[in-house]
Amino acid sequence: MHFIVNEWRYFLTAVMFFTRIPVHIDHYQETDLNHASCYFPLVGIIVGLVGALTFWLSNTVLPLEISVLLSMVATILLTGAFHEDGLADAADGLGGGHEREQVLTIMVDSRIGSYGAIALVMALVIKYQSLSYISAAILPMVIVAGHGLSRYMAILVMFTQGYVKSTGKSKPIATQLSVSSLIFASVFGLLVPLILLLPFFGYKYLAVLLSVFLVWLWFSLKLKKRIGGYTGDCLGAMQQITEITFYLGILACSSF
Repeated sequence: MHFIVNEWRYFLTAVMFFTRIPVHIDHYQETDLNHASCYFPLVGIIVGLVGALTFWLSNTVLPLEISVLLSMVATILLTGAFHEDGLADAADGLGGGHEREQVLTIMVDSRIGSYGAIALVMALVIKYQSLSYISAAILPMVIVAGHGLSRYMAILVMFTQGYVKSTGKSKPIATQLSVSSLIFASVFGLLVPLILLLPFFGYKYLAVLLSVFLVWLWFSLKLKKRIGGYTGDCLGAMQQITEITFYLGILACSSF
């Protein structure tokens, strides 16, 4: 019983930290976010479900393109643009900084620079365009899978690298994941997306996952080289980059 109570608190912690959903947590501790890491892909599934439902309802009376836009708005409102903010900050730091400390200092700055603005605009445009060209019949499942998988890619960074910033909004998760937590996260981050879309694409879906992994590897190596690990902003950037890569992969698969 004590185990179930703790796990429920960890899940609510993940929901509280990564969404704007109001939750009440008794006896919250800062270290709870360490244990909550394995629930990040599940939170992504929840965010994806909200986006998918918004698209499905909108598409019954509105054109597909408008429905896609409303779906994106719904997920951004639900998360408070948490990951988009991370993408902008990471782009500013990696684009404008040269030395490690300079990169980290720029990331901490709340002001958005030219690199961040360009990255954010391009990410939203590519995401919108990609989703708009995917069949409406499978788009809700694509949205759910994309949000779950991309958050799994973010915590893979936590599993393979160390936290490098002493301050910031993601300080409580400055630890590496345990193997058991990663296995649990894989259920929602890998298995659920696989079950949702494998029947539609068959072996071609594996090519989509491979493309996402290759982008994850590229950005992970860049982070390791430039700053020696990750920050909370880097996790947000990884989520956005791999989510977009997933949508592009699905779009490419659909054309064959």
